[in-house]
Amino acid sequence: MGLCVISRSSSSSSSSSSRRRRFVWLILPVMVVVVVFIGIKRSNFVGGGSKYNPWVNWSYVSTSYSSNSVIKDDGDGGGGRRSTVAEVVAPAPVEGNYVFNSTYPPLAMEDEMDVELPVVAKEDDLNVTLSGPDVFVSINQTDVLPVDKKINKKYTSLDKLEARLGRVRAAIKEAESSNRSYDPDYVPNGPMYWNGASFHRSYLEMEKQFKVYVYEEGEPPIFHDGPCKSIYSMEGNFIYHMETTKFRTRNPEKAHTFFLPMSTTMMVRFIFERDPHVDHWLPMKQTVKDYVDLVGSKYPFWNRSLGADHFTVACHDWGPELSKAVPYLFKNSIRALCNANTSEGFNPSKDVSIPEILLPDGTTRGILDGPSPRNRPFLAFFAGGVHGPIRPVLLEHWQDKDPDLQVHKYLPKGVSYIGMLRQSKYCISPSGYEVASPRMVEALYTGCVPVLIKDHYVAPFSDVLNWKSFAVILTVEDIPNLKNILNGISTRQYLRMQRRGKQVRRHFEVNYPPKRYDVFHMILHSVWLRRLNIRIQGVDDS
Repeated sequence: MGLCVISRSSSSSSSSSSRRRRFVWLILPVMVVVVVFIGIKRSNFVGGGSKYNPWVNWSYVSTSYSSNSVIKDDGDGGGGRRSTVAEVVAPAPVEGNYVFNSTYPPLAMEDEMDVELPVVAKEDDLNVTLSGPDVFVSINQTDVLPVDKKINKKYTSLDKLEARLGRVRAAIKEAESSNRSYDPDYVPNGPMYWNGASFHRSYLEMEKQFKVYVYEEGEPPIFHDGPCKSIYSMEGNFIYHMETTKFRTRNPEKAHTFFLPMSTTMMVRFIFERDPHVDHWLPMKQTVKDYVDLVGSKYPFWNRSLGADHFTVACHDWGPELSKAVPYLFKNSIRALCNANTSEGFNPSKDVSIPEILLPDGTTRGILDGPSPRNRPFLAFFAGGVHGPIRPVLLEHWQDKDPDLQVHKYLPKGVSYIGMLRQSKYCISPSGYEVASPRMVEALYTGCVPVLIKDHYVAPFSDVLNWKSFAVILTVEDIPNLKNILNGISTRQYLRMQRRGKQVRRHFEVNYPPKRYDVFHMILHSVWLRRLNIRIQGVDDS
């Protein structure tokens, strides 16, 4: 009996233990799912929910197939640890004028960048959650994705490229407070630069890393060609040097940006329809559209970013209008334009202002340098045609009315234009039909202090250069008081501006072959900055 009792008690205990084991085995998978779910959900938040980019002054835009997610790199640079925030990175304050200065707005503020995303991103949540190298779960999404998706995901060449750019952003930011890098050629310094240390580090990083893929499609003279001996010389000059520069890569997988080698000037020369009874824009715009469609259908890169990492160069006045042929080219792509007019759609957050330089023989021979600033008899000089809203006002008040202000519609016979620049302390550069003018660069070439009278104009390289330190910036309302304003500038201040202008002149010089810090490299650096301010996230690679 006792054995039987013992047997029953053991059986009861065994049964109870068995029930507990079954309960544990039942509850264990539930607990695992809960833990995994909590872990994935928590990965959506960075720094306790902070929505700001780790690079304090840098705002970039995710151009992934996601309508509401911005990837945030946690700065390890290894392409491994990432977290996501399902809201737009907040823009920095709007005051100031330099991308690396704490008071300057980031080049690519989300509300200004206006990068459009594919319609599929707004309609298909699956594309949102599976895009990029990680598993992303948006804040308002409750689906738990398989963990092995994240474990087995391989990083693409684009992921690695973006990780390296993340390290570059951090290095440029750090340059503000670290020791200056050694440079045997030139070290940017002085009030001409918003932040010389950051610009220098950015430039050195560009020289080490920046790679541009030039699409080979298209035939000259419309593509891969351009003018080098006219007022539009920078268009052809840049295209020519971009074909042979060390920054060019033949491997598009290694490229940070993609260059569309189209020449607006050549389109106007060879395609422009001069019949007043037809739409003269149509053939040129169709050419632009056909070219973008061609590279978009042949390569994955345009569609991957919707043009946000692609750029064009145009010095002809019609460049901005022709870019409207492709909406994404106008709104997303980096447009390097001489006609940098904000009232016509120029967006300094993503577009680049480049100088208009008149090169009669394709070189700067004979137009560089001038006499001492103390040996210039004229206070100011201007000569040019009457067109646009500003020049008529200037001529009305000052044309041939004061010997100190040499303001002319046409120069007298035998008087050298370049000679007058060299004899003047200040050289006036008013807008004409368009805001661009070679006069401001000609002033710097000859040691004359530029006087800019323009509306809605973004001066070249103004993300790096503080134009107010070496030029006089006036409004149309200042024209009647022009002489008093210029006379009111002390001799000491004038000499400072003149000396600073001579120093920054190197950034506007045209060289064959290009030299470090010259105009070709400055244009490229401006493109480099815009590329640093976006982040391209590719679709899921299987």
